[in-house]
Amino acid sequence: MSMLTRRRLLSRAALSATAGAAGAGPRTGALATAVAATAGSLAAGCGTGSDPDTDPTDRPRGERRFPTGFGWGAATSAYQIEGAAKEDGRGESVWDTFSHTPGRTRNGDTGDVAADHYHRYADDLDLMRDLGLRSYRFSISWPRIQADGTGTVNQRGLDFYRRLVDGLHERGISPMATLFHWDLPQALQDAGGWENRDTAYRFAEYAEAVFRGLGDQVPAWLTINEPKTVVQNGYLSGHHAPGFQDPQAAYLVAHHLQLAHGLAVRALRATGDAGRIGPALNLHPCYPADDSPEATRAAHLYDGYENRLYLDPVFKGSYPADVLADLGADSRLARGVADGDLEIISSPVDLLAVQYYTPYYVTGDGGTVMRWPTSQADWQQIYPDGMYDTLTRVTRDYGPIPLTVTENGLPQADTLSADGTVDDAGRISFLRDHLAAAHRAISDGVPLESYHVWSLLDNFEWAEGYDQRWGLVYVDYPTQRRVLKRSAHWYREVIRSNGL
Repeated sequence: MSMLTRRRLLSRAALSATAGAAGAGPRTGALATAVAATAGSLAAGCGTGSDPDTDPTDRPRGERRFPTGFGWGAATSAYQIEGAAKEDGRGESVWDTFSHTPGRTRNGDTGDVAADHYHRYADDLDLMRDLGLRSYRFSISWPRIQADGTGTVNQRGLDFYRRLVDGLHERGISPMATLFHWDLPQALQDAGGWENRDTAYRFAEYAEAVFRGLGDQVPAWLTINEPKTVVQNGYLSGHHAPGFQDPQAAYLVAHHLQLAHGLAVRALRATGDAGRIGPALNLHPCYPADDSPEATRAAHLYDGYENRLYLDPVFKGSYPADVLADLGADSRLARGVADGDLEIISSPVDLLAVQYYTPYYVTGDGGTVMRWPTSQADWQQIYPDGMYDTLTRVTRDYGPIPLTVTENGLPQADTLSADGTVDDAGRISFLRDHLAAAHRAISDGVPLESYHVWSLLDNFEWAEGYDQRWGLVYVDYPTQRRVLKRSAHWYREVIRSNGL
């Protein structure tokens, strides 16, 4: 790996460090002109809005109808909402360790209690039903199923998810379960974590145990959530658990996460279960920042690291040649690929979960520039057309694989008013514009089946602790009271009308 490549990787990691979150084709310099003309109106669209009882934006007009049976949903993850970190046999995860290490999270916040969903899941299920959700995407805590990541299943942990899944069915909501959303058992991290090839095989064993325990009741499975975020934030910037800064290790980790995905797909097939399965990838469209040939080339390579490194192995059975060449023939990724690995990774999947948050604009030297207004998360540029470009790019480049959007949202400094309401009009504007982009993609032939807002509840936002609120539902952490935000009422109307 050249020093230039190392610097670029670390720069990319710094840019992505706070992102919770497929490249599109090149754009021309006309984009920069358009930005100046539209940035003000976009920012205004994310303002505070007027009274929630009178604002017409709260009443979808039904002008954009989604396909019959479209899966309107919301998403969460285990460590971010469950709490009960030491109850009922749950083991320690890397995020328990990381968040309890001084200086790693804002205000020293941890997920020990979070939104206390473990104890309040039944009320949260009723809340989902009242919102009209048709799909709920959640994650299963690996250390709650196997405290040390191996061996005997913790039945108490499995029973919690059985109760959750049964409760969803009772309320007419379809479960979509994610097997890994970053909470690796600490015992496996102590044995090398995702740098250790064996972890992929331990993940397959865990996945099989979950499939056998819940499979008949879960119609859709997601394997690995955002492997790119683990790579970039956990091993390049050190901003997420396990907190390393090692570019060589990072891309070996990328391979082992992909291998774990493929092994889990095969494990589900081996059980004979009829459930569908696929990965959950956060995809960022990468546009040239100007019209120069250098920016076009740099944006293509950037897209390789952001998107093709994770899409190509699953759908084409190969890693992108330009990324391998940039990393170098002696990289740990190149040396870590064993015979048969790519065949495993490219085991046929039934769906792809797409998570869209922000675009990147890449300069000729491989850096990036900001083009659009940002949310409270300063890494997130608000650009709804990036949703359209991402969805259509996936279909164009990888075929008509069924798609689901499993994360899309933004944080705001939401406050609970004296009258007991939360006016988050900016979130309504964001969701409306991104749903309109998704509708346009469907109209242009993208097989998008469902959409899940990130997130159902305010929660522990990783390194940002509890300072950022992403939910449709406000959580008053001292009391654990839930309050539907204005956006939740709006989304309920969208679901009811099946359109905007």
